[in-house]
Amino acid sequence: MTRLPRSRPLLLITGGVFVLLGLALATGGAYLLVLGGSFYYLLAGLGMAVTGALSIVRRSQAMWLYALVLLGTTAWALIEVRLDWWQLLPRLDVVFALALWLWLPFVNAGLRRSPDGRDAMLRSGRWALGGALSIAAIVGVAALLQHPHDHPGEFAQARMNASGPSPAPFTAAGDWSAYGRSGFGDRHAPAQQINPQNVDRLQLAWTFHTGDFKGPGDPLEIANEVTPLKANGMLYLCTPHGIVIALDPDTGKQRWRYDPKIDRQAKDYQHMICRGVAYHDSGAYVGPDAAAWLPAASASIAAPSPPPPVPKGALPMSRIHFEECPRRIFAPTADATIVAINADTGQPCESFGEHGVIGLYEHQPMKQRGFLNPTSPPVATRHVLIVGASVTDSGSTDEPSGAIRGYDIDSGRLLWNWDASNPASTAPLAPGQTYVRNSPNSWSVSSVDEKLGLVYIPMGSQTPDMWGGQRDPQGERFSSAIVALDIATGELRWVYQSVHHDLWDMDIGGQPSLVDLDTPHGKVPALLASTKRGDIYVVDRRDGKLVVPAPEQPVPQGAATGDRTSPTQPFSALSFKPPTLRERDMWGTTPFDQLICRITFKRLRYEGIFTPPSEQGSLIYPGDLGVFDWGGMAVDPVRQLAVLNPDYMAFVSKLIPRSKLDARGGQGSEQGVHPMAGTPFAVELHPLLSPLGIPCQAPPWGYLAAIDLNTMQRVWMHRNGTIQDQAPFGMPFPLGVPSLGGPMTTGGGVAFLSGTLDYYLRAYDVRTGRQLWQSRLPAGGQATPMSYVSDRSGRQFVVVMAGGHGSLGTKMGDSLVAYALPVASPLKP
Repeated sequence: MTRLPRSRPLLLITGGVFVLLGLALATGGAYLLVLGGSFYYLLAGLGMAVTGALSIVRRSQAMWLYALVLLGTTAWALIEVRLDWWQLLPRLDVVFALALWLWLPFVNAGLRRSPDGRDAMLRSGRWALGGALSIAAIVGVAALLQHPHDHPGEFAQARMNASGPSPAPFTAAGDWSAYGRSGFGDRHAPAQQINPQNVDRLQLAWTFHTGDFKGPGDPLEIANEVTPLKANGMLYLCTPHGIVIALDPDTGKQRWRYDPKIDRQAKDYQHMICRGVAYHDSGAYVGPDAAAWLPAASASIAAPSPPPPVPKGALPMSRIHFEECPRRIFAPTADATIVAINADTGQPCESFGEHGVIGLYEHQPMKQRGFLNPTSPPVATRHVLIVGASVTDSGSTDEPSGAIRGYDIDSGRLLWNWDASNPASTAPLAPGQTYVRNSPNSWSVSSVDEKLGLVYIPMGSQTPDMWGGQRDPQGERFSSAIVALDIATGELRWVYQSVHHDLWDMDIGGQPSLVDLDTPHGKVPALLASTKRGDIYVVDRRDGKLVVPAPEQPVPQGAATGDRTSPTQPFSALSFKPPTLRERDMWGTTPFDQLICRITFKRLRYEGIFTPPSEQGSLIYPGDLGVFDWGGMAVDPVRQLAVLNPDYMAFVSKLIPRSKLDARGGQGSEQGVHPMAGTPFAVELHPLLSPLGIPCQAPPWGYLAAIDLNTMQRVWMHRNGTIQDQAPFGMPFPLGVPSLGGPMTTGGGVAFLSGTLDYYLRAYDVRTGRQLWQSRLPAGGQATPMSYVSDRSGRQFVVVMAGGHGSLGTKMGDSLVAYALPVASPLKP
């Protein structure tokens, strides 16, 4: 019996693989072509299949044909994405690997020679395929040397050398006494010990474990997003279950701990989060330093008369109980309460509310547990504690009101309430009266300018979020807007709306940052609002008038049955809005999952930003996480610059008629199917992912960037983070990943960010954006770092919470981690 050459079975297997892969690619490519997509996949699939068939019958033309397939693929890839390595990779990897395999002599040795026995055709086929491989390899190497998504630049050294005081009302130079360091929310620590020259010497100073972990009764979205405060010689933080802890700033040792013992049966809650606490020191408002931050009428502390104005119903300073709780921590809980705690001892302030607690369900039209949840700290001012809360997104038309309330800072007595759906009436409601259900809420952190007497509230979208046919018309005016309220009365002073009739959950997630801008006409007290849609709105915080233009522009129309869309939306001239996605922007690890992503893209409704949700399924980009979320931005008021971390992830929003899916109840997450009970539709929300669970949209997905606040122009922007903690085998490819949590800047010219999906705290040179240092965190760092100077040791510390995020799937933990420059000898406790 004549035996087959050893190369023949291998060639048969090779040909079979080519045929199968080619037919799969061609079949999908034909469907994509019917949808109006690229012709490449059909042609490449046919070429691959015919190559396989030629290999099975031992024809040397197989190598020539596949050389043409590889050359054509290389040319097509260059036309689509040029020298973008991470975009070229899925277009070329499988095609190149198959070509390399077929080119190997022990594989193609079984191909027939010419009839006269010569192997000229075989040799020429090897040369042709080898040449195509060489060209593709050269293109790949050239692409590796390119950085098409980095935008280099730098601030002038003179700008970096700028000096002067860093405005921070009622905050000592070394402290971080509010969520954004002060009521201005700039997230800028003026300390200069840590600088670009020595930041690489940062080392772990201490780690504190809160001991608070996810329990069996918790929702999916439990997260450690806290930014600690440093004031009163202590650090203060809260955990997802509302436990408040005070630490020694030098050693991280616990000083006291207060557990409100919330109800932990909360699987259907949408969140279990505490982003921070508020601090109030009654003594901070007395003395010459306080005068600069108070209204003129109350700044003259020495004058015996007239007395400083006091909001109606509030206790004057002379009657405040300094002996009981002169310094207070106000902490939100998932039970919809605010707890007042003595900042010195950790004991409840008994004279505040009901034994230290005020309940936020009072006067609510709907009181089901878990539907009202304050996840962010309240705002503590001289006389008034201002409180907002989140409500369940897209739950139903029977939700709690988003009313903003002002309480007496000492007694907890309700002074005023501002309901977006009843904005003209701010007097406290009488017994038996209720707020308007489903009125717009504020789930994020507000800012305050006590000199102007205004609190600036970032408003969320009116729920249900993705269908607005039954929304209250008064509340619509304040949905997804910045609202300025009078601190004393709660009365509306001005409003600026960033999205009209929001159907995309593109609200204002970040705390507004207040900064006095240097302009040719002098200082302008401004407010900067970062938004999920990517626009940054800059307004005069005195009256809400635009400082940076934001003209109205037409947007896609065609809302779902019973709904409407706004014909125009305001587009700021200062924007990180991404360009409109195209089919060529779809990504994958191979041509096959990229093909599936292209088919998915073509099947969705998509006409650019503000494409309305639909039964077909609409591509929403920017997606639900937004370009900027609750982390906001960091503003250096001295150097007049801002550092931001824009993200770019597409989502799918699909409306499901009630007749097809009568969804009810919560799901413990902001993704998945939301019931929107009381409307004609439920809605399904999810990221645009491939079957392998990776984004369909090409990277980068996350950046770090800086803007010049004098010119309102981007100075630099670099992709940020790796896929180390999402990829198999921990491969640290620097694709640029999303980050949740904001940046922080320092007087030393260093910015810090920890929120990326890989577990690192990183330091950057503010001048250029160059990464200077990184440290591995024990868990996900989806929080905003902070920095302070110890009153005792004089050392500057950088602190971040590494506790993970349930919805993002990062590793959960309980570590508060502190870094500092080394000292000659450790400080004794």
